[in-house]
Amino acid sequence: MDTEALRLFILAADKRNISAAGRDLGLAPAVASAWLAKLEKSVGAHLLQRSTRKVSLSLDGAEFLPFARDIVAREDAGRAALGQGKAQVSGTLRFTAPSTFAQMYIVPILPRFFDAQPNLTLDLRLSDKQVDLIEGSFDLALRNAAMKDSSLRGRKLADDTRILCASPDYLSSRGTPATPDDLAHHDILAFGSATPRPLVSASRKATLFPPPNTKPKLINDDGNSHRLATISGLGISANSLWSVHEDLNQGRLARVLPDHQLGDDTALWLLYPQANIMSAKLRVFMDFLLTEIGRDPPWLRHSPT
Repeated sequence: MDTEALRLFILAADKRNISAAGRDLGLAPAVASAWLAKLEKSVGAHLLQRSTRKVSLSLDGAEFLPFARDIVAREDAGRAALGQGKAQVSGTLRFTAPSTFAQMYIVPILPRFFDAQPNLTLDLRLSDKQVDLIEGSFDLALRNAAMKDSSLRGRKLADDTRILCASPDYLSSRGTPATPDDLAHHDILAFGSATPRPLVSASRKATLFPPPNTKPKLINDDGNSHRLATISGLGISANSLWSVHEDLNQGRLARVLPDHQLGDDTALWLLYPQANIMSAKLRVFMDFLLTEIGRDPPWLRHSPT
């Protein structure tokens, strides 16, 4: 099947105009019409309803369109995998990411991405709550979690080192914990749920954070609010190093138990549904994030000792 004719059919269906679709592919109107007629003959179905002003999908065309998109996407993915894809791709990529991380590290570098891919639209949905990729029709998600869902595929973007910290004012007034047992006598801020997680020392001795039988002073589900609450002196919290490294460098926060970190195997993952092929638009965006962030994570360039 002629994939260029399929591209023309997809564009005509999207634009509701054969001539405009043909222009996008560098085809004269008569040539575009001939290509579509040949495609319809090859599939044995009338795909488009034509009028003097616009076209619309026939019932057969509406049924065939998703398969046409899939065929073209698979060809683009195969070429991209071999480095033979187009320099620029088009379409819409639906991407969901944690709000705090995206605001700090993804949104600021998007101009460089769009300079290289001006024809791609990014539908960016930000939330610190995990969403269902398949139900939400997302092409890609960034998650800072352990990868357990077998219906997803992905690439590790970076380690997610999570440490305990507090404001200098809080530590000055309440004292600095010397051992994990001391945490039971401090105000604790919990992110998401208050479920205790492993707190591991450099010698791999494990305790729990928050400490068992400790009622957190504050529980919230927004990463930036969690960080700001810690800076304001409300208590001790666990934070991702990527979230607080500047606050540590500037002295707004200080590490607590610096030889300990949370040890539940979380990382920053770029995930996409198992059933999805690696489309060209997905590949170029993942490659961009892996190059710009994963290869040399910004929070490690000048991380505190």
